[in-house]
Amino acid sequence: MSKTVLIVDDDPAQRRLLQAAVERQGFATRMAEDGEQAIAQAADPAVDVMLLDLIMPGVSGMEALAQIRQKREDLPVVVLTASGGIDTVVKAMQAGANDFFVKPASPERVLVSIRNALKVGELTTEVRRLKKRSTGSLTFAEMVGASPSMKQVMRLGQRAAATNIPVLILGESGVGKEVIARAIHGESERSHKPIITVNCGAIPENLVESILFGHEKGSFTGANDRHLGKFQEADGGTLFLDEVGELPLDMQVKLLRALQESEVDPIGSKRPIKVDVRIVAATNKDLARLVQEGRFREDLFYRLNVFPIDAPPLRDRKEDIPALSKHFITRFNTDMGKKVLGVAPSTIGLLQSFDWPGNVRQLENTIYRAMVLCDGDFLQNEDFPQIAAALPDIKAANEMPQMEFKEIANSPLPAEMPVFAASGELAQKIDLFDRGGHLRKLEQIEKDLIEYAIDLYAGHMTEIAKRLGIGRSTLYRKLKEYDLEDHLLSAGAK
Repeated sequence: MSKTVLIVDDDPAQRRLLQAAVERQGFATRMAEDGEQAIAQAADPAVDVMLLDLIMPGVSGMEALAQIRQKREDLPVVVLTASGGIDTVVKAMQAGANDFFVKPASPERVLVSIRNALKVGELTTEVRRLKKRSTGSLTFAEMVGASPSMKQVMRLGQRAAATNIPVLILGESGVGKEVIARAIHGESERSHKPIITVNCGAIPENLVESILFGHEKGSFTGANDRHLGKFQEADGGTLFLDEVGELPLDMQVKLLRALQESEVDPIGSKRPIKVDVRIVAATNKDLARLVQEGRFREDLFYRLNVFPIDAPPLRDRKEDIPALSKHFITRFNTDMGKKVLGVAPSTIGLLQSFDWPGNVRQLENTIYRAMVLCDGDFLQNEDFPQIAAALPDIKAANEMPQMEFKEIANSPLPAEMPVFAASGELAQKIDLFDRGGHLRKLEQIEKDLIEYAIDLYAGHMTEIAKRLGIGRSTLYRKLKEYDLEDHLLSAGAK
């Protein structure tokens, strides 16, 4: 998905010039003609960066910037001014602008400002995310997901966060159960205290008791120092027991007592120690079935299963894949020092056609691998070879244009060449023959093909040139030659 630039200027001619310059570089655009519209549109999370004129009638750019900063502190803003006075620039920067340029500016200068603002915005967002994660203050507002099933998870999580009720998060491996647990902690009154995570399935059986409840010095061979258990480390905060279904039966008894009495017995200790801990547990197993099989204590199950939350698998919320992909690309751009703008529109369909057995974790790792392979501005189908190989239907759909062309070329009768989108549906027809049954001129067919490519790739020039196998300069020359420049602007404005 391409980044969206909100252009705010009261001059229609300036808006059109900026729109053409921005969309030529593959960005999507939105328009606002005054400060009030800018404030309203800037609240949309889909807006990634804003170009804001300072001098406008009614609500000025400065006033709009002040109100926008109250709603979206993270939105990168580049201010436009007709006069480059130092006082004006200083006031704009103090109000929260990321950059500025004096009108009229060259397309190169506009592009540099946008890219720099996006880079700063990504870094700021990532720093804020890491800080919240490290301090345990991650909230549901930072979670990515607008599907109905995820909205239900967030509603339940927010209800749970307002109490100290034990929570059991159910879901397949990789769906983000720990993220939900951290958001519950982050929105609770315990957010200023630590959240301690324990993967119960990764602890050696002979060390479970020591790790959970602690031990005194000399209590067993090798106990050279006193060790606080995870319960004591989480005192006053939240203890997240991941994969709780993996706990041995004898440890389940001691865990149940710790939950009931709010106290733990460290190994070798003479007396129990009181703890104030909020329990959030998670599992990818069917605990009710384990209870029937005698592998999980029934009384502990009822103690943990007070407030269950079902985390949906990614295959049941595929509408979240574009937003999740954008989130991971932003993070990996920061980690890898790359400048990938998003996922190509045709490739989003590929990702949404896959069932993702490893859920969000698999998507995250797949996006990372694709960014290593990517050499352009957008992730393409070829950057996801394993996904494409697993979807023969998609591959067959992508091969349909060549098959159809061979059939038409061998046909003695006048015909039309169907051009298919990645989904395999008939998107447009390009005539090969004129009304007299003769082949049309090559430049006429070429013009139609370029016009179709502009519509298919939403005016993204780099992508159009790549798919047509020509250079960007050649493509610009042909646009002028075939008088398609207006069509390019209209396609980008959709």
